[in-house]
Amino acid sequence: MIECAVILATAFVLDLVLGDPMYRLHPVRLMGHQIAWLEKRLFHTGLSGFGGGLVLASGTVACTLGVFGLFVWLWYVFPAGGIAGFIFLVYSCTGFMDLFSHALPIRSALAADNTKNARMLLQRIVGRDASRLDEEGIARAAVESVAENFVDGFLAVVFWFAAGALAALAAGLPPAPTAAGFAIAYRAINTLDAMVGYKNIRYERFGTASARADDMLNFIPARLSMPVIAAAALACRMDVRGCLRIGISDRLKHVSPNAGHAESCVAGALSIRLGGPVRYPGKTVDKPWMGDGTGDISPGHILDACRLVFFAGFIWVLFILFVLAVAA
Repeated sequence: MIECAVILATAFVLDLVLGDPMYRLHPVRLMGHQIAWLEKRLFHTGLSGFGGGLVLASGTVACTLGVFGLFVWLWYVFPAGGIAGFIFLVYSCTGFMDLFSHALPIRSALAADNTKNARMLLQRIVGRDASRLDEEGIARAAVESVAENFVDGFLAVVFWFAAGALAALAAGLPPAPTAAGFAIAYRAINTLDAMVGYKNIRYERFGTASARADDMLNFIPARLSMPVIAAAALACRMDVRGCLRIGISDRLKHVSPNAGHAESCVAGALSIRLGGPVRYPGKTVDKPWMGDGTGDISPGHILDACRLVFFAGFIWVLFILFVLAVAA
């Protein structure tokens, strides 16, 4: 368990210092290439329904864990090298600073009255149509992105890492490779959902398996995000009562079974409203509002959301490190 704590702490520090640089052999990028390649082959052979999507999901996870087996082998023959490999994989799966590197430039563009550039930056991270959004709409979408991606881009990765470590301890297995394996498997499912988990003509049935798997794996992390964000709101001297009140009342208003938990808590902490009508390519989705704030959302709220989530990330990692230390 001490190895697990070292892996997690080191991976987190690396993310804080280096961010998430994109390069050709980035593990998550390689997952994306594999998913795209297999998807193309399945559609070419006519497996474009639920069965084909199930093959895609299971094949992607199996291939990912197969490659991960090389790192486990390295850990057995050269423990220090194996630990370094696990650190690299967990670091590559935790896109904590990536949340802010995408959102803060949007805030800067809005502060400079460069709405066109802000729309372009936003379009890189959201699926909605950003071309017609005004300043408030851009700021709201950026805040929602930070809140939602905090769970599936970071908190859930750390959760499944810790779950793997504890499960291995209970089963008498080596915790370090099991924890890293859980984290990398989760990231594979999450990447599948990001690529094919859409409700459109192409993916409505093909992406069902990936989307449902991602929903299941994020069920517990999404709900744990609520007390974590509330603790961060307390540390940031934001509206803790509003965070918990809106979180409890509005968490299920989102179309996703999980995304509304973090978003509603952030809305309450910042005294703003999130959600509402969202325009996607070819259609408009009338989403319920989360939060009862009456003030307009400004570029400053993007910075506030980033600050809140930054503290939440630290609180979450420190809590998990404490759990691992106690379990040891």
